[in-house]
Amino acid sequence: MEKNKHITEPDVFGYQVRIVRRGKESSRYFSHKLWGNKGKSLQAAIKWRDQMLVVLKGSKTRFLKPPKNKISTGVTGVSRTIKFDHRKDKSYLCYTVFWVCNGKARNKTFQVGNIDKVTADEELHAFRTARVFRSCYEYAIDNDLQFHDECFAGWKLTRVYDNENLQVI
Repeated sequence: MEKNKHITEPDVFGYQVRIVRRGKESSRYFSHKLWGNKGKSLQAAIKWRDQMLVVLKGSKTRFLKPPKNKISTGVTGVSRTIKFDHRKDKSYLCYTVFWVCNGKARNKTFQVGNIDKVTADEELHAFRTARVFRSCYEYAIDNDLQFHDECFAGWKLTRVYDNENLQVI
C-alpha cells in the first residue's frame, strides 16, 4: 500500500484521513497542534488509517442482496435463474453474479444454455465460474484493488477456476 494513501493535508493545520467503503465514508482530522507537531499527527493519521482498513475489511456490508425473484445458490451474490426468451420460445439456465462497480450495482450473467439440453457438467462449470468471479471481486474490494473481469470473457471455453494466478479468497 502506498505510504500516505487516503491521507491528505487540506490545510497547514493538520491531516485528513478519508476512507470510503461501499458508499460509506469514515474520516478523521489530525491537528498538528493537538498531536504536538506535524510528524506526530502524520503518524497518528497513518495508524488510524491502518486500523480502519482492518476494521472495514471485515465489514459484511460489501454484499448486495440479490433481487427477490432470483434463486440463491448458497453463495452470497450468486444466483441461479431460468430466463425465458419469448422470441425463441425457449428457457435458458443462467448463473448471475451481483457486484458493485463505482458505487453502482452490476451483474454478470453466465448463461449455461437451453434448459432442455444442459448437461450437469455444463451447469457445474457455469456455477464454479460464477463463484470464482464473485470471489475475485471480493478479494479485490477487501484488498483495496481494482476489480477486472476481463479474464472471464471466454469462460465457456476455458476453466477459469483452474487458473492458479487468480486472486481469490
